[in-house]
Amino acid sequence: MDKAPPRAEAERGALEATSFGEALRGWRQERRQSQLALSLAAGVSQRHLSFLESGRARPSRLMALQLAEALDLPLRQRNQLLIAAGFAPSYPKRTLAHPDMAPIRRALDMLLQRHRPYPAVVIDRQWNIMMMNPPMQRMLSLLGDIEAIWRTVCGAGPRNLLKLSMHPEGARPHILNWEEVATLLLWRTRHEAEAQCDAALHELVDEVLQYEGVPRQWRMREQSTAVPAPALALRYGVAGAELSLFSMLSSFGTALDVTADEVRVETFFPTDAASEALLQRLDAS
Repeated sequence: MDKAPPRAEAERGALEATSFGEALRGWRQERRQSQLALSLAAGVSQRHLSFLESGRARPSRLMALQLAEALDLPLRQRNQLLIAAGFAPSYPKRTLAHPDMAPIRRALDMLLQRHRPYPAVVIDRQWNIMMMNPPMQRMLSLLGDIEAIWRTVCGAGPRNLLKLSMHPEGARPHILNWEEVATLLLWRTRHEAEAQCDAALHELVDEVLQYEGVPRQWRMREQSTAVPAPALALRYGVAGAELSLFSMLSSFGTALDVTADEVRVETFFPTDAASEALLQRLDAS
């Protein structure tokens, strides 16, 4: 029986694949499935699956989609698997400004506006900001000259929340529990990069690990023996006060567009009465 190799080797295979067979094998190994397990999940014989991986057989479009579904691939990676098989992508990638995306945009606007007076932001898979509500803008403005900070942290590139949180000239000096927050953010991003074999996310993690004061071992989440809180609080020291928040991530559950599949809404909530009062004052100002 075919056995899955070590995770790093499987991940590299999925990222660097140049043919359908290589891509299929890389994803199967990344998902830690044997050929038998995947063949049963996809409704195909193990022998045919072996032929597909070796290049002795070519998949139909339906077969490629069946295997992508069985492997639980994100829409972007399903398109890549189809392209490797010689087919056109099935899932479009529209911008939020596209007319077809109007219902998605309205839903995002509704979430952002109805979350006031609390901060909320829409990000893509690489933590780049797509939309934010006024409370989020006001919270970021507490860091100082936010436009100058963005230029320092992101240069001419997209405004990136992970970079802002990790950069020594970004939000890092204002995050009172920065080490605790940073290790969790890096662990989560690395986990998503590995689960999706996402080269761009891997590059983002590698970039922020080069920042001054960020140890490389922070790729791995440290486990504490203490009983944890229900959710990690992000503690900001701003404007002579402490703002304590936790966040929740939301996504579309029935997306058929790559952008809609990858968009995330991060909504922030106060952990105490003082933080809630500060957010209400900011929203009223």
